[in-house]
Amino acid sequence: MSVLGVDLGGTKAALRLEPSSGTGPVDNVFAWPATGGAAADLSALAAAAAALDRAPAGDPVTAVGVAVPATLDASGRVRGWPNRPSWRGLDLGRELAGLWPDAEVRLADDGDLAALAEAGAAGCPDLVHLGVGTGIGGGIVLGGALCPGTARGSCEVGHVIVDLAGERCDCGRHGCVQSVASGRAVLRRAARRLGRDVGFDVLREAWRDGEPWALETVGESAAALAAAVVSLCELVRPRLVTIGGGFASGLPGYVAEVAHRVRQLERPEGPPILLRPAALGALSSLDGAVLLARGAAPSARCG
Repeated sequence: MSVLGVDLGGTKAALRLEPSSGTGPVDNVFAWPATGGAAADLSALAAAAAALDRAPAGDPVTAVGVAVPATLDASGRVRGWPNRPSWRGLDLGRELAGLWPDAEVRLADDGDLAALAEAGAAGCPDLVHLGVGTGIGGGIVLGGALCPGTARGSCEVGHVIVDLAGERCDCGRHGCVQSVASGRAVLRRAARRLGRDVGFDVLREAWRDGEPWALETVGESAAALAAAVVSLCELVRPRLVTIGGGFASGLPGYVAEVAHRVRQLERPEGPPILLRPAALGALSSLDGAVLLARGAAPSARCG
């Protein structure tokens, strides 16, 4: 059967069609519209799905896995998504089922799916994954299973508190790792330092060139992420920690900087911490969504 994976990101969405014909996957990535709210976003998603339907993919899609960063209630309605505030109250389960009425549509947390995909790619049953993008997601896999398990909600690693005096997070608390280390937080601090808006490309070039403002700004992100990594490892003792996501994958040497900061925080008698770049880079959640479509990951169903 042909399956479809969908990764709903903060600024863009990615789709991957894996046809049953064995011709290889077909990807489609698009940025969310700048205006129009949830209705425009859903129209763009529908157009991207239709474009894949026209691809030479073989059999019709029978299963869709969707990696969701938003907080959902038990019915599949969006309780909140700071990156797409217009989605609050959206019956996402119903909307997605309407886009693919002839397929079984499954939803799961994007961080959990990314962690499962990375654990599979690494062949490691005990893993912590952190995805650094517009926000920070991730998950914990222990004994090959998600922790704490979907019945008890997703593992919100982005809301590990690393600085009680830190900036206010989207969740309302102060000092969550997401409020310090996410791509959006880094660009916001860079803009304050320079007195003007800073795009990711500018930050990346300045980071490569060793410009002090970029080293300091990215270093703050790496330090906060390292604090979260060390804290998580003290609790669950994983065999491996992976760091991915678009922001982390796009900054050369970022993961090495986080690893350096981890070394500074480790206790001599504490758990050994093996930290690597994510094997799937910025695509962990999308790979996890495909696993979900194939029934290889726990989910909630739509429709």
